[in-house]
Amino acid sequence: MSLAQETPPADYHALSTRIVHAGLALSICVQLATSLIMQGPSDTSAGDLLFQIHRYSGLAALTFAFLFWAILAFRNRGTDAAALFPWFSSVRRKAFVNDLTNHVRTGLTGRLPAYDETGPLASAVHGLGLLLMTAMAVSGGTYAMEVWTGLISPEPDGSLAMSIHVGLANLVWVYLIGHAGMATIHHFTRSAPLARMWRLKP
Repeated sequence: MSLAQETPPADYHALSTRIVHAGLALSICVQLATSLIMQGPSDTSAGDLLFQIHRYSGLAALTFAFLFWAILAFRNRGTDAAALFPWFSSVRRKAFVNDLTNHVRTGLTGRLPAYDETGPLASAVHGLGLLLMTAMAVSGGTYAMEVWTGLISPEPDGSLAMSIHVGLANLVWVYLIGHAGMATIHHFTRSAPLARMWRLKP
């Protein structure tokens, strides 16, 4: 498997983007990990310690998600917002389909296409990820607010927000594994070092 060494500048991502990306990623990872073994709330229990960690990491994820949207709206460096959501432009949709087709054709030959962080496919995948993580955080936050305000009981059965939250969980796992997996491949092929997004220096 080969991969061309085409990379954008090392300072492509603004520091604010890297910090918020790290915060959102880490809080989502804590959410997923705790969800596997925690004991959730019931009418007679507020849930165990892992559930409390899950709850507050969820509120952190919600905060980071909204910060990400704010940065996306006002930043002057990084992927253009329109490229993250190409579905409303016929030109961008066509570019996305062409890029996807190129990836599939090249993948069938046992190779990966030249890495392009601002390419139509990569940008659209990042946009879908942001939408997915936001929906996950908002649905969980909505359920928490419903419980705290007394609108529903702590028992999650019957809560629309919790049904959406649970339903999105598997999609988040798929996205996280796929996204982290591709990032690891690009890192070890030296086409996109992980430090580019994870370093905290300006």
